[in-house]
Amino acid sequence: MGDTRLILGRYRLLDQIGRGGMGEVWRALDESLGRQVAVKCLKPLGPQHDQSFTRVLRERFRREARVAAALQHRGVTVVHDFGEDDGVLHLVMELLDGRNLSQLLEAGKQQPLPVQDVVDIARQVASALAYTHEQGIVHRDLKPANIMRLTDGTVKICDFGIARLGHDIGFTSKLTGTGIAMGTPHYMSPEQIGGGEIDHRSDLYSLGCVLYEIATGVPPFDLGDSWSILVGHRDTVPVPPRTHRAELPEFLDRVVLDLLAKTPDERPGDARELGDRLLAGAPGVFPAPSGARPAEHSLTGAPALPPWTRGMTGGHKATGAWTLTSTPSDRATALTGEWTTAGAPRSADALPVVAPGPRPTPAPEQLAGLTSRHNAGLSLSRLERWAEAGEVHRAVAAEREHILGPDHPDTLASRYEIGFTLSRTGRAADALREFTRVTEGRERALGADHPETLAARQELAYVLGGLGRHFEAHQVYAEVLATRERTVGPDHADTLRCRHNLAFNLGRLGRLEDSHTMACEVAEARARVLGAGHQDTLATRYEVAYALGRLGRWPEALQAYREVAAARAEALGADHPDTLAARYEVGVSLGRMGRSEEALELFRALIDDRARVHGPSDPETLRARHGLGVNLGRLARWEEALAEAHSVCALRDQVLGPDHPDTLVSRREIAVGLGWLGRWPDALTVYREVADARERVLGPGHPDALASRNDEALCLERLGHGREAAELYRRVAARRQQRGARSL
Repeated sequence: MGDTRLILGRYRLLDQIGRGGMGEVWRALDESLGRQVAVKCLKPLGPQHDQSFTRVLRERFRREARVAAALQHRGVTVVHDFGEDDGVLHLVMELLDGRNLSQLLEAGKQQPLPVQDVVDIARQVASALAYTHEQGIVHRDLKPANIMRLTDGTVKICDFGIARLGHDIGFTSKLTGTGIAMGTPHYMSPEQIGGGEIDHRSDLYSLGCVLYEIATGVPPFDLGDSWSILVGHRDTVPVPPRTHRAELPEFLDRVVLDLLAKTPDERPGDARELGDRLLAGAPGVFPAPSGARPAEHSLTGAPALPPWTRGMTGGHKATGAWTLTSTPSDRATALTGEWTTAGAPRSADALPVVAPGPRPTPAPEQLAGLTSRHNAGLSLSRLERWAEAGEVHRAVAAEREHILGPDHPDTLASRYEIGFTLSRTGRAADALREFTRVTEGRERALGADHPETLAARQELAYVLGGLGRHFEAHQVYAEVLATRERTVGPDHADTLRCRHNLAFNLGRLGRLEDSHTMACEVAEARARVLGAGHQDTLATRYEVAYALGRLGRWPEALQAYREVAAARAEALGADHPDTLAARYEVGVSLGRMGRSEEALELFRALIDDRARVHGPSDPETLRARHGLGVNLGRLARWEEALAEAHSVCALRDQVLGPDHPDTLVSRREIAVGLGWLGRWPDALTVYREVADARERVLGPGHPDALASRNDEALCLERLGHGREAAELYRRVAARRQQRGARSL
């Protein structure tokens, strides 16, 4: 299987990240949605299986995959897709950032995990099992390798339905001469071993084995061979975990031993009961602050916040008092966030139309459930899992609209988040419609001057800017700014954020001096209010440097970028993305000043750092490589520059997609290199490809599309096609004039 193989028509395999008894796991790019996923490629069926068995197996695979895909719980790995390609069955899942429990134990040289982590993992797995068991789903192969702990502390169970499929295929090992189908001996329940009836309590036994191991460092029956292990499960009473580790709390010792009962009836009745026991015992492990009143816990009520929420900032309020929540923080190179292009699942307009009429009063638990799901969507957004967050918010918005009405603040909060995820996945037109709808609804429900109305209008302006409609964006920003200054004052954080965005947009309108002046004013105000080293202050100083560059004042821009880079390195660290972004702009400035040798040295170091921190195919690593290629060209090293442009373009095509702005910039760089090497017919072909793509994606009147047509005309002129070039120049001039007239 090659590194660039496309399967199921949309998933580009990138690199193998795992291998097991049932096949391989690959990191892949979903080219339709522009996101990375994990693809499990099951082993191809051998010749020992006849065609009728193969047909049954394929149908079984589809059925099990659908079951897994239907599971919707934060503790269960999301299954996105499945299918067969070239005789191999594939399962497409979310790509998880973390390590499984087996890897955590190995990393600690089989030392047990901290007690707090053991209890937290137990609680999260119990919650996920309670959900799946209520859906009638039993895992059958719960083990440390199938439980992932993500970098944010979330715990997820993997491979629902796959263990049962492996049993049918025959990938699981068998005991010699017995014919007993095996999972993993260390974690099998006695009823599995005996071939008896299996229900949800078998998973509870396996969980007991997992908890025993992560709490003590050894499995409950760590014997010499598989047969001895199985006999231990069936006949031997386990040694209490506290025998291995005296610091374990008594309640955890008792819970684990109860889970390891030989008969299902002796174990906890279900995972929900297990969760209640863990919550009841947890205060002894996570003591409340001195003088604090201990909270009451119940899986059926409002659970305590899990450890992964520590340090998490609040999102937009979904219920309760309608108070201001700040709009997203500034990014240095965008209006209110990073502009990307990728796919998203379906239109945001695909919510059901709700007929007017009286609505029953919703039950408090129904509202609480929607709030919990809304907050889960916000958590996905914080992890920049935009497409998944959008799915959650669409579902919550539909239910809120049905029970609360389209203009209820909670419904509008969900729709605001839909718009936000759409804008971050490149669907600017859909995002514009959504923010327009939210703005109108909030004006009716809350008033035109309400902070949440202004937040929606500000995001609407950002989307307009992303669509190249900068004059309209300017009007909205100016109106929001006037209202913010009047209602909360000129130095309020939201006022300064709006002025920052307005400064950037002025530059896009060509009002470079105004952009620079306003950015300087905002930087001075933020330094006064927030401090010179605050990240918002540095973001605006970065904007000042950008404006200086646009004005051609490159020595000043270089100095400003260097100061921002140094301040960010001190405050955030040398490897922080914002620090690396400022270093990139230092390289750009050096190149613009004709100091390309220095720029090459900087970009080479930056490429190494980006590749080390984020990987060689990360978009920002490729951006640094693009800068390297541009400066090779400036030094007239065109063969090297062309080779670098080809390489970067191919990777961007693979990682970002053929029509992504960065991919098109690289493709244009190929044309530039071809032209300088005198290969004008080839250059013309590439320039036209770029122009066609930009017109298709951005529209024929977008500045980038017009610039590409201008490149095409210049190339025609070089080839001696003067009449054709003149006609194209006229078309470009006319479109620019029309665009300017619309902006007046």
